[in-house]
Amino acid sequence: MQRRLFLFLFLGAILPLGTAKSATNDAGVVVPREVISLFNGRDLSAFYSWLVDYHREDPLRVFSVVDCVDGAPAIRISGQIFGGLYTRQQFAHYKLVAEFRWGLATWGSRTNAAKDSGVLLHCTGRDGNYFSKTFNGPWMRGYEFQIIQGGVGDLLVLGGYEPDGSVIQCAATVTTIKDRDGETVWASNGKAEEFQSGRINWWGRDVGWDDRLGFRGRQDVESPDGEWTRIETICADDTLDYYVNGQRVNYASRLSHKAGRLIFQSEGAEIFFRKIELHPLPAAK
Repeated sequence: MQRRLFLFLFLGAILPLGTAKSATNDAGVVVPREVISLFNGRDLSAFYSWLVDYHREDPLRVFSVVDCVDGAPAIRISGQIFGGLYTRQQFAHYKLVAEFRWGLATWGSRTNAAKDSGVLLHCTGRDGNYFSKTFNGPWMRGYEFQIIQGGVGDLLVLGGYEPDGSVIQCAATVTTIKDRDGETVWASNGKAEEFQSGRINWWGRDVGWDDRLGFRGRQDVESPDGEWTRIETICADDTLDYYVNGQRVNYASRLSHKAGRLIFQSEGAEIFFRKIELHPLPAAK
């Protein structure tokens, strides 16, 4: 009996965590069954780094773990070089819950611009396939949950190159209206339209938005600079449902891509993440 108990405990200690918390389909895509914490508070083992020109090397430590930000460990993304933290695994049918706050540093062409980052969802293809035939781009094709001062919750649709030089576009259907300046804005009662590129603004984005450091719109729901903001994305089957601090801000359906990696962007501004969790959803119909 003692030997059996020892063997059980030993196997439980060495089996991958995902075996209990997730199911993996034939394509190698993980569907969470329990909450999966992508940040364990110690290291970046759930991710690999990707940077323009440096690829999977990170000599400037753009990505790191800091011991204490507001009393707890956090992932630091310096923003110094464009790229991202790519999840090692691909995921589908989950609710992403993440908390971020801005740091102080800004870099290069975005030194005096609105602090900018984002989370890419359902990313597929070769590393760096976005905007680069030579696969030296910062990201992959996918759908972006925009994180930018004044625009947290915008939805961007990104395509990406294949090795033969062709481009595979992502597609999503969104109900929209046009604002005063003719920009596309999500509206639950708007006209349904398919997008294969471009940005769909969250419903309250200020029509006077300006790409300048510290911009804040009248209706912004993200927390003030220096405070933590909670973002949630419900990735249920072929839909995306975006929330910022508990308020619904954007929605898309009829996605062409329903699974893939997540990418946490480095885009010219220092940003911290202290929570990155994937929550299970009811089984897809």
